[in-house]
Amino acid sequence: MKFKTLGIIAVASLAALSLAACGAAPGGNSAASKGTEIGKTFKLGYDLELSGGVAAYGNAGKNGANLAVDEINKAGGINGKQITVISKDNKSDNAEAATVVSNLINNDKVNAVIGSMTSGAVKSMTPNVTKGAVPLVTPAGTDDTLTVTNGKVNDYIFRSTFQDSYQGKVLANYTTNELKAKKVVLYYDNSSDYAKGIAKSFEKTYTGKIVDKVSFQSGDKDFQATLSKIKSEDYDAIVMPGYYNETGLITKQARELGIEQPILGGDGFADPTFITLAGDAAATNVYYVSGYSAKALANETTTKFIAAYQAKYKSEPSMFDALAYDAVYMVKQAAEDTKAKTSVDVKDGLAKLKGFKGATGDITVDKDHNPVKDAVVVKLENGKEASATLVKPD
Repeated sequence: MKFKTLGIIAVASLAALSLAACGAAPGGNSAASKGTEIGKTFKLGYDLELSGGVAAYGNAGKNGANLAVDEINKAGGINGKQITVISKDNKSDNAEAATVVSNLINNDKVNAVIGSMTSGAVKSMTPNVTKGAVPLVTPAGTDDTLTVTNGKVNDYIFRSTFQDSYQGKVLANYTTNELKAKKVVLYYDNSSDYAKGIAKSFEKTYTGKIVDKVSFQSGDKDFQATLSKIKSEDYDAIVMPGYYNETGLITKQARELGIEQPILGGDGFADPTFITLAGDAAATNVYYVSGYSAKALANETTTKFIAAYQAKYKSEPSMFDALAYDAVYMVKQAAEDTKAKTSVDVKDGLAKLKGFKGATGDITVDKDHNPVKDAVVVKLENGKEASATLVKPD
């Protein structure tokens, strides 16, 4: 990969490799179902984490999706039909996510699903959306096996984000080429498929030395013992795949112990809650992979999205808002490209989506249902975005 710096913005664009997360039912069309018919309105289901451990992701996703729905309905809807939203809370629980999506398909007869925000939840939902022949677009499910399982494409699973293996590769190249870090500690969430996927890809790609490999678990609060051990070691950076609940606290406790080396992570850092938990001062010399940056993605669609979001919510959008916003618009374009009559038509349109202009950049869906799009590495200083880096392929 090549890194090109533009002022405070270093740019890095990479064709997003196969995005897939959460192994689930193998691909193949559902012969038992013809999908759901699109009636007087286009029914859009949300299966999101609106409460529970990762509620910040789910509520951001709902905000971004609702903004897109409002805009589309004001502009005349999808193929002249208004969107009706059926929103349900999966409580950040994978089993609940499967139940929710089953109800959305079988009882509410939705024509497409937005969600969930985590790979484990999407994995649990995959058999039901495949059986029901209703396409799902996850804004943030990144596990490589979501879209392709055992070499087979999951026909009804799509995403607006990039996959774990891509994030691990971006982190490895950025750590080497930009930070010049020859020795790192790999500290990751061993209870998360997402974090394990990034860690595995990082290990495979990184050309320096991993001096220590340690892990934590979802729900952990006290990291003092491990951090004290890490502090005594010789390394240039800490690479820390995981979600904000734990990584924010780890960053705070690491800085309190006097650990000053760069801390790097995946897009699990990309929610404001990470900074809240870490504290502004501790959120310094921190880098993370993101699918969105107002600094790096200064195109017309992004500018419009930011202005509309600020007007509606009186706050700044996060990456998760932007990814969910794009997910809804991807469904719209897919339905319009195929003049969709059923959910199966929407699926067919998503599989052929090309040249989509999103808030997170231009997107073309590849043969494995993964978006070819840019990634961004964001640098935090005192809790603020100091720069954004786009990664270009060789």
